[in-house]
Amino acid sequence: GFCDFLTEEKLLQAVETGQVAIREICKAIDVLVQTCGKKKMVEAINLPPAELYRHVEDISGDELVKALQIKEKIPRRKALSALEEKVIMILSEQGYVSKDELSGPIENLADIVEEEDEDEVIEDGEVDEGDVHIKPVSRKPHRQLFSEVDVKLVFKEVSSKYLRRRIVEGEKRSDGRSACELRPINSQCGILPRAHGSALFTRGETQALAVVTLGDYQMAQRIDTLVDTEESKSFYLQYTFPPSSVGEVGRTGAPNRREIGHGMLAERALEPVLPAEVDFPYTIRVESTITESNGSSSMASVCGGCLALQDAGVPIKFPVAGIAMGLVLDTQEFGGDGTPLILSDITGSEDASGDMDLKVAGNEHGISAFQMDIKVVGITLPVMEQALLQARDGRKHILNEMLKCSPPPCKALSPHAPVIHVMKVKPNKVNLIIGSGGRTIKSILEETGVYAIDARDDGTVKITARDMESLEKSKNIITNLTMVPKVGEIFRNCEIKTIAPYGAFVEIAPGREGLCHISELSSSWLAKAEDAYKVGDRIDVKLIEINDKGQLRLSCKALLPDANQEPGSIKQQTSSSVKEKVVYKDDIIKMTTRRSRRKKEVEPSAAENATPKTLENSTADSP
Repeated sequence: GFCDFLTEEKLLQAVETGQVAIREICKAIDVLVQTCGKKKMVEAINLPPAELYRHVEDISGDELVKALQIKEKIPRRKALSALEEKVIMILSEQGYVSKDELSGPIENLADIVEEEDEDEVIEDGEVDEGDVHIKPVSRKPHRQLFSEVDVKLVFKEVSSKYLRRRIVEGEKRSDGRSACELRPINSQCGILPRAHGSALFTRGETQALAVVTLGDYQMAQRIDTLVDTEESKSFYLQYTFPPSSVGEVGRTGAPNRREIGHGMLAERALEPVLPAEVDFPYTIRVESTITESNGSSSMASVCGGCLALQDAGVPIKFPVAGIAMGLVLDTQEFGGDGTPLILSDITGSEDASGDMDLKVAGNEHGISAFQMDIKVVGITLPVMEQALLQARDGRKHILNEMLKCSPPPCKALSPHAPVIHVMKVKPNKVNLIIGSGGRTIKSILEETGVYAIDARDDGTVKITARDMESLEKSKNIITNLTMVPKVGEIFRNCEIKTIAPYGAFVEIAPGREGLCHISELSSSWLAKAEDAYKVGDRIDVKLIEINDKGQLRLSCKALLPDANQEPGSIKQQTSSSVKEKVVYKDDIIKMTTRRSRRKKEVEPSAAENATPKTLENSTADSP
């Protein structure tokens, strides 16, 4: 499960509330079983013979105790594997002779001498029955053979039994730690200079390499749903567990269920501390690759992912850490007083041989994610409470060790990360940014070199650029496109972009054009606009009208000092005139906040901008 940093007391209340409801479900299931259930076929289960457990302990007992005292994982695993092969060879191939039979007298064949009467002669095939000699047989010890499957199963159970006994009786675990002690912790940031953020987190023999990549909305993870609506995530964590992390060679393919589950657990642990997308408009991807594993690699992904996020410059609210807790429930069996023994920061062998694996992530004040599996029938709320409180102490220790990270997190955006700016324009101006068939937005991308421009129907415009120079250039173009000019404004030194039979299209701002009708080009009558102007000429124009569609009607005639002046004399040169344009700040407003979860909204539909073709039939009175 996951939560927004609930305290241990609140989480226990939630579990208790759920337990009350589940108890009623269990009662209903029991009634159903009594009504129409069938007897379980327990006798069909082939269990290993009871004496096999005793034989395995007799063969491997002393060596097993020594093997479990080896602190390092790989040497300990090699010792146990060699011991297991020895036990299998004796019990499955050679045969096992019990110590009781070995202690009795055993006759040797060489000591038994067969005495025969060499003088006896047999005639006519008749033999005196009294003279028949029975050949004595030596009394060999009886060797017992067992199936290899049974031997492996029993050896695993015996190994777990000896490990639990060592923890309870000796009060020491395989690596020499006490029940509450954590393994040594070491962390480094910035080990991959080309990545946007990276961290290497090591706890004992478990190590995770976390890498953060920042991107725009196009890099969000799309989610397949049962409905037609599109859904995506702007934050996701991917967990990879290669076979090399446990010293093996294996096939690497699509992520399995374990990797998906561990990644989701770490993702839920980190998501509550991320900033809102309005404050940090990036898609965030965290990749955690396990380079070495000996227990609780998912919690190492939480710690490493938190450091990598800080190294990438993501302004998280506060650091989080994770820890895995174990349990020996019945300590009385191994000489204890019967009180359940909680283990902090368990290793792989303690997970396999213990009774519980409880992963808890959060900070020193609360829990953000948790996962528990048990190998016993059940545990009580007091046991869970003790485990949660002990886990809180462990998280405090880990967070303090993470502060010692060397080198520390950069806490600033990498120069290799994209630059993203979000601006807000009036919704009815979005079509001006997109243009007909996306022509305007494509021209902005080509001209400025930015990565992407996302213009939505609500007026939100997100620009993703490689550097600040290209970002500022695209911002200026969009600002000019979406500005609100006022009737009566004068724009000087404006370029004629297109000439049509009915007039000329003049660019008053980058990407913003208006129509100067042929009747407004000159005070005298013109048969064709080409008679006075050509594409590329620069003129001064005055805005005389804005129609309902937002299209601009310009006039050059209104600025002529003399109605009889020749039209060619009012052409303007680039070096001699300065354009006057006003950008109204009321068009650029502050952004609105978004929902707290980092989910991407549905992509907007593109509105089309006005083009010369749409104005082809305009009259002189209505451009």
